[in-house]
Parts: sequence; C-alpha cells; structure tokens
Amino acid sequence: MISEQLQDDALVAALVERFGEAILSGTIQNGQTILYVGASSIVAVCLALRDDFGFNRISSVTALDWYPREPRFEVVYLLHALAKAERLRLKVQVGGDDPVVATVTGVWPGANWYEREVFDLFGIRFDGHPDPRRIMMPEGWEGHPLRKDFPVHGHKYDYGTETK
Repeated sequence: MISEQLQDDALVAALVERFGEAILSGTIQNGQTILYVGASSIVAVCLALRDDFGFNRISSVTALDWYPREPRFEVVYLLHALAKAERLRLKVQVGGDDPVVATVTGVWPGANWYEREVFDLFGIRFDGHPDPRRIMMPEGWEGHPLRKDFPVHGHKYDYGTETK
C-alpha cells in the first residue's frame, strides 16, 4: 500500500503504473521516499529508474536483519539522481532460509562491492553477481557476523596457528 504522503508523487505513480503489484508499498521517512519492491522485479525497476527517471548513481546497498521475523532480511538500495539532486530508497524483503536476490551490477557496476559486502556480512546471495567472493572477512571465515543470530563471542578462526 502506497502511503497518503506519496499519492501525488509523479515518480511513484509512474512506477506503480508500469510495474503494478511489483511496487508493494511506499512511504516517506525523514524526507526520503522509500519503496518496497518485489524481489523478482528489482532489476527491471532499477533499469527503469536509471534509464527513464535519471537515477544514475547507486550510493549504497546494505541490509537489515529482522530476526526472528520472516521475511528475515531487507536489502536496501540507496539511489541518487544527480541532475535532479533526488534520492530514493528501495527495499526488497528476502526470507531467511535461502536469502537470494538478483544482482543489480548490470544496472550500476558500482553495486559490485556493496553486494559483496552484504553477502559477506549477512549471507544474502546476489544471483548473477560477477564476483561473489568475500570482501571483508578472511577466506575460510565461517558465518556472517552481522546476522542477529551470529554468536556474540564470534566463531573461532584459525589464522594459521593453533589456538589453545
């Protein structure tokens, strides 16, 4: 459901007209428009935002873990239309059992490292990503440290020496 605040927003109206139910809901928070997009439509919506609405920069991709709620994760895309000085936040909800969403690196190559960071820290996979390796944690690290169910003490990691 699109909030009353966004009923007269031309961008939101155009996206709802084009993508229908793929635009799940929307609101304004702290002066910024936030739209929830269906996971299966994220790439198409992002392509339209880039090509038809001038959102030529992705500022960040991050995630939220709402454990134990389902869907557990929200992937958050921060977009910027430089010429209009306009910002937009997209959110995609992803379940906790097998968290996966399509990559947007084909839309904005700058999403590459952001998506790798989200994978590394939250364990959300980006289908079609060109380089889905860890970027922050060392190779061999077990788990994803920003998940709310990650042990507070962390996992033991063998840095090449035995720990006792």
